[in-house]
Amino acid sequence: MIPEPIRRRMAAVLFGLVLVGAALLGAPRPAPAGEAITVFAAASLKTALDEISALYAEGGGTAVVSLGGSAALARQIQYGAPAQVFISANTAWMDALESGGLIDAASRVNLLTNRLVLIAGRDVQTDLAIAQGFDLAGELGSGKLAMALVDAVPAGIYGKSALQSLGVWDAVEPKVAQADNVRAALMLVAMGETDFGIVYATDAAADPRVRVIGLFPPESHPPILYPAAVVAGPAQDQGQAFLDFLRTPAATEVFLRQGFGLAESGS
Repeated sequence: MIPEPIRRRMAAVLFGLVLVGAALLGAPRPAPAGEAITVFAAASLKTALDEISALYAEGGGTAVVSLGGSAALARQIQYGAPAQVFISANTAWMDALESGGLIDAASRVNLLTNRLVLIAGRDVQTDLAIAQGFDLAGELGSGKLAMALVDAVPAGIYGKSALQSLGVWDAVEPKVAQADNVRAALMLVAMGETDFGIVYATDAAADPRVRVIGLFPPESHPPILYPAAVVAGPAQDQGQAFLDFLRTPAATEVFLRQGFGLAESGS
């Protein structure tokens, strides 16, 4: 017969194992305070978020930023990718996640604005001016126009809309070289793979190998907004802490210096 004290210790150990098993099989537990969070963000935010995440680390937080096209990142969240914050370059993809209950709707804010620009390589000579019916196709000749995916990535969607509004899309469409995201489109121009490209003003400012030919009229495309929200699930408190940090004076100064505008509060 097993002595009573030993039997009690064995029961306590078994009960502990049951609790561990339940925790492993049940819903994921929130990350402890200070644990790294993952931020899914539009590729155009790279330069600013590199600096802001370093500032966040100085205060004891750790944010791992994963960059890409807003469409691809949103789909990853839909498939269960473990992100705690999502920052999109348009409202449509944030709307899709909100309608699916995948973000904390109360945390959603419009964070930033941007401008759309036509860029060229530093050595490309042109006097092209953006205007209704401007001859972009003729200027391209046998070359290509670098754009983010025109039916999925916000920068590409905005760019296509602008060219349609200006009456030149049909002529330009066969000459478009589509890239997975706006930073990839920027790189095509910076490396001389294409002479021209359409990116955000902040992207153009981030690479000295390109120059801005002109700004697209704001009325030629939908407003460029960057909504941000906490992803529903574990570590929402940590996600909210980073989202709050993005609106502090320190982070705001970085965004403004990189060329972003501040959006009005609210979704």
